Amino acid sequence: MNEPLDIDVIRELSDDIVTVLKSLGNKDRLLILSLLVNEELNVSEIETKSQILQPTLSQQLMILRKNNIVTTRRSGKQIFYSIKDQRFIKILSNIYNFHLTSSALSMTA
Repeated sequence: MNEPLDIDVIRELSDDIVTVLKSLGNKDRLLILSLLVNEELNVSEIETKSQILQPTLSQQLMILRKNNIVTTRRSGKQIFYSIKDQRFIKILSNIYNFHLTSSALSMTA
């Protein structure tokens, strides 16, 4: 059985929780973060793999940087992105597994 949720803790952490959920609540940001779980990528690699057009990609990366979810590293003219907040790796993995399990259960029902 799961541990009960403490509403006072939730209330205290609510701003952080909402930021996390908003970050994942956008399809483009979800795709970007899912790519960055596996490896550090530069902008053109993210654009190619995600199929998100450059203007939208730049906007979404800016939001992720502003929320301290991703970090950057410059190498020459290229900027590489990686996940700064390691909690997102676990969250994305849990979401992925949740949906795989849900899909498998619905196929057997």
